[in-house]
Amino acid sequence: MNYHDEDVELDRLFGALANQHRRAIVHLLTLQPAAIQQVARHVGLSLPAIHRHLVVLEEARLIRRKKVGRTNFLAIDRTGLRRVQEWVELYHPGWGTDAESLENYVAGIARDAQP
Repeated sequence: MNYHDEDVELDRLFGALANQHRRAIVHLLTLQPAAIQQVARHVGLSLPAIHRHLVVLEEARLIRRKKVGRTNFLAIDRTGLRRVQEWVELYHPGWGTDAESLENYVAGIARDAQP
């Protein structure tokens, strides 16, 4: 995967998670799989509205769908969540707290500025 593909993938993931209803769907499905009707009731949206959100989440590989008879079941797809976690870990420095990181940076600048 090249850099541009990674950008597109991350934009899709974070765009999907930028909506409160989609985050609620992801949260619900991390607890257990559910039928679309259950998800719609839980989130408080109509079926047409929930379907629009589901398409976005599926394209971001955050959920998967399986049809059994006439019922569509949804489950979390850990592929997308794993990718988000990997991205966050890139920016998780091992320098301690944010305050410590800033203090280390300022101390380094002061040290470099001394003649």
